[in-house]
Amino acid sequence: MILPWHRQHWEHLRGYIAQQRIPQALLITGNKGLGKRQLANRFAEALLCAAPQNDGTACGHCNSCVLISAETHPDFIQLQPEEPGKGITIGQVRALITRLTLKPQFESHRVVIINPADKMNNAATNAFLKCLEEPTERTLLILISEKPARLPATIISRCQKLPVAAPDKETVIDWLAKTLQCNADTHQTLRNNVALAQGAPLLALDYANDETLTLRNECFNAWVALAKRLKSPVVIAEDWQKLPASPLMFWMTSWVIDLIKCFYHPTVANLYNPDLNKQLQEMSQQLELKGLYKLYDLLLISRQRLDTQINKQLLFEEILIHWYELNRSQ
Repeated sequence: MILPWHRQHWEHLRGYIAQQRIPQALLITGNKGLGKRQLANRFAEALLCAAPQNDGTACGHCNSCVLISAETHPDFIQLQPEEPGKGITIGQVRALITRLTLKPQFESHRVVIINPADKMNNAATNAFLKCLEEPTERTLLILISEKPARLPATIISRCQKLPVAAPDKETVIDWLAKTLQCNADTHQTLRNNVALAQGAPLLALDYANDETLTLRNECFNAWVALAKRLKSPVVIAEDWQKLPASPLMFWMTSWVIDLIKCFYHPTVANLYNPDLNKQLQEMSQQLELKGLYKLYDLLLISRQRLDTQINKQLLFEEILIHWYELNRSQ
């Protein structure tokens, strides 16, 4: 099934098949939670299907579709990090190159999905460039990336681009309500999840299912307690280092951004955390704008450090101590 906010992109991809002008390489970009992988999979399935449906999607019943469903299709290759948090290595790329020297086993195309493409290290990237410079017969390379700026220009320039943007909030909320079979009474909770997910539908769905909003609220309460001198930065950092670091770092950054916005009297809808508006407004009145900007700079630097082997507890301690001191100066 094609997701509602993918319809325009799907028509574009269908055009490639209808015109029999399949690109050598396709780069799909966009933020996390927009369904880039699902879109790539639907395109791959349609391209390999022996009897596509009227809307261009795969039939789900032919031999190719059955093999794809069983994850045993010889012409559907997926390249990704071997371990979570790791990169795509040159060894994996060399193995792919060797495999691509052989012709596709079926009469249709062969599809390779590289996700996330920006996780290839320098050596792997240089080796992969060979795939683009010397394309093999009936082979489509689909690169997926949340951070395309990390890809070399030599790779980007050889790909057709397909940027996927977040749909408008009402579209996301309607889709969530139908997917979760919610009634109107829960729409405010859905709106909070959408705001927390920065408008990314699938991320908002995950948040609704795993109660991420509850965890965010618990962390915010600890953040407020720290500002009121009721908790220690070291104790909170010890608790937080057990949590997923990336979402937590985003939450802290969004709180600081909202605090800065509060100095300019924004509408509630323009906040990252509209449901926390009252507390954010109260805290902003006790803080200096200059100090918040310094904390914001520290958070940006800290978010970049997450990709390194840094001790997360020490990272959180530095941020929380800065927040603690910022409030003590008032």
